Amino acid sequence: MSDHHAPEPLAPVEARVAAIETVLERRGLLDRSLVDAMIEQYEHNLGPMNGARVVARAWLDPAYKRRLLADGTAAIGELGYGGPEGHHVVVVENTPTVHNLVVCTLCSCYPWPLLGLPPTWYKSAPYRSRAVREPRALLAEMGTEIPDDVEIRVWDSSAEARYLVLPERPAGTDGLDEEQLAALVDRDAMIGVARP
Repeated sequence: MSDHHAPEPLAPVEARVAAIETVLERRGLLDRSLVDAMIEQYEHNLGPMNGARVVARAWLDPAYKRRLLADGTAAIGELGYGGPEGHHVVVVENTPTVHNLVVCTLCSCYPWPLLGLPPTWYKSAPYRSRAVREPRALLAEMGTEIPDDVEIRVWDSSAEARYLVLPERPAGTDGLDEEQLAALVDRDAMIGVARP
């Protein structure tokens, strides 16, 4: 009988990271509070809520949406977002006939100021290869069924261009304000593996 409260053993890479952190802390080369502050920054100030605000603004403001699709970096900058990992953002729009999916086939290029830290699955070799080879099957396994008559476009992020998906606005949301709409949008919808 297994104990569901026992912690899972660390993966080999996690054990190595923990060992390196311990050595660096003991030698005074790593300040855990600074690391925690950086994580806090990415979780609460540079994260999916920023991208969700961009999406909600585009859903409400047709002029902003046109600017966003024409020059994502500039339009996103209007809302105060940008900086490292947020330069050269290209926004691609989901429509009833096109579904966009973002991947970085080489590593994990990702618009951090808009989406926060990339999820583990985004960086995994299976996601990176299957998103290109069999995106429809991959999306189905992730819980997003895309009808056969909808084209799937896969965008490969890089240091030159990071992509953000502008999801379709859900039906029945006409009376919602920007804050309410932003609450409907999560990171996965802005990568293209889910819908709001």
